[in-house]
Amino acid sequence: MKRGRVENYLLSKIGSGEKLHMTLIDPISVSEERASEIASFVENAGSDAIMVGGSTLHTQEHLDRYILAIKSSAKLPVLIFPNNVQSISRHADAIWFMSLLNSVDWYYIVGAQLQGALTVKAFNLEAIPMGYVVFGHESTVAAMGRVLPLSPNHREVAVCYGLAAQYLGMRFLYLEAGSGATSPLPSEIIADVKNSIEIPLIVGGGIKTGEDAAKVAKAGADIVVTGTAAEKNLDKLAEIIARAKGR
Repeated sequence: MKRGRVENYLLSKIGSGEKLHMTLIDPISVSEERASEIASFVENAGSDAIMVGGSTLHTQEHLDRYILAIKSSAKLPVLIFPNNVQSISRHADAIWFMSLLNSVDWYYIVGAQLQGALTVKAFNLEAIPMGYVVFGHESTVAAMGRVLPLSPNHREVAVCYGLAAQYLGMRFLYLEAGSGATSPLPSEIIADVKNSIEIPLIVGGGIKTGEDAAKVAKAGADIVVTGTAAEKNLDKLAEIIARAKGR
């Protein structure tokens, strides 16, 4: 499968030594009007892309309107971070075609992907293959995705998941501490995984301050994702973006 415009955009930045930041906006908790404001703000603050998605469900029509509202105020690439088969919109620039690797339910590993594949093709969406691994047990994604959560102490297991994603042909790996996590993943586990794989590493969850973002990036994350911060405090988000990118 050829790499598309958005993937090449991300890889060119990573290949030049940049650290990237992505802003995750959840249509369930952020209104369309607020999402439009956030998109404009984070573009000016230096975020590299906007991810749209969350752990709970919404309609495809809602997602269409939501993405169009974001694109009306920012030129950043908009990637869908899907939670189910209805989380597909023809108006996005790309979709993370992701597998929740440590789910105990076939549906979240390959079932939803099977059901959504024809829609992705019909919409001519750029699909970017990604392995997704969730830590902790108290997050919404762990409950919704029937996850067998990893402990941050299981560094060797995390490395195995990362290598499995790479060897299965996935082109990005996402380590998720979970929405609402009290702290980001430990630097040691990020470094161990990064040093073991050759595909770009995305890390999100629990990143609440600029210092958190800097530690995650320094440990080896190629892309730092923050979501909750975007919903609450834009000034703090600007600091997170700057520190994630090494400014």
